[in-house]
Amino acid sequence: MTPTQPDAPALSGVCSPTLPQFVGVLGGGRMGAGIAHAFLLAGCNVVVVERDGDAAASARERVESAVAKSVERGQIGGAGTLMARLAVSTDYADFADKELVVEAVPEILDLKVASLQRVEKHLSATAFLASNTSSLSIAGLAAGLTRPQNFIGLHFFNPVPSSTLVEVVVASRTLPMLVDSAKGWVAALGKTAVVVKDSPGFASSRLGVALALEAMRMLEDSVASAQDIDAAMVLGYKHATGPLRTTDLVGLDVRLEIAEYLESTLGERFAPPQLLRDKVARGELGRKTGRGFFDWD
Repeated sequence: MTPTQPDAPALSGVCSPTLPQFVGVLGGGRMGAGIAHAFLLAGCNVVVVERDGDAAASARERVESAVAKSVERGQIGGAGTLMARLAVSTDYADFADKELVVEAVPEILDLKVASLQRVEKHLSATAFLASNTSSLSIAGLAAGLTRPQNFIGLHFFNPVPSSTLVEVVVASRTLPMLVDSAKGWVAALGKTAVVVKDSPGFASSRLGVALALEAMRMLEDSVASAQDIDAAMVLGYKHATGPLRTTDLVGLDVRLEIAEYLESTLGERFAPPQLLRDKVARGELGRKTGRGFFDWD
């Protein structure tokens, strides 16, 4: 999560020459739908591919909801034109004519690797492939690809419509021209790119998780309440939200997965506190379940 800003001004609906005209998104969950929405607003034609019909229907509903909110904010005049440029599918072959495909499946290494390999089989030799991973190695994800030079990390932030940051994550084999293109895409979406070297947790997740884990340890040690720990960072350091509330928004299960990965790659300082493990085991995952470090009901 990052501080959020007001949405960009109303867009013309004409795809910027900087952007690919035809874009694919694999996975239509909260992040995938948000990414699709961003490219639709910028005038691109977008297909979202999901695992089955029910998931595809849910993905369409998420994008429609995001588009409706853009209409309410006056960002666009009507939803019809945008939705006409959206297709939702369960067939990976629908990626065949896409110039860029962004993978946005859950943060599970084996799932991402298999998904990316499956997508690449349908892409042209000149198409680009990106992962929205928040922490996994881009080089590791690219190890099974036949064209790793065409692969890059595009880490969008939640919620995508109002977040202004995208991490462009560069692996050793990523084409330099792809890095430049990615920076241009991000700018054309009305967001700001930060370019980071492929390393565990990149910049944002590594720093964000470190802060959140320490906040959890402080809560375990009864240093202060969750409300007061967060208030210290919001009022004292001008963070938009505190580390515990942010964890609730991201999902405690997601934080735990990232922390375990960072512990395995960067060492014991990223070991998840028992408090986090206990909450995840009880199903207290944050806003999406109604309770995490705060009560969302």
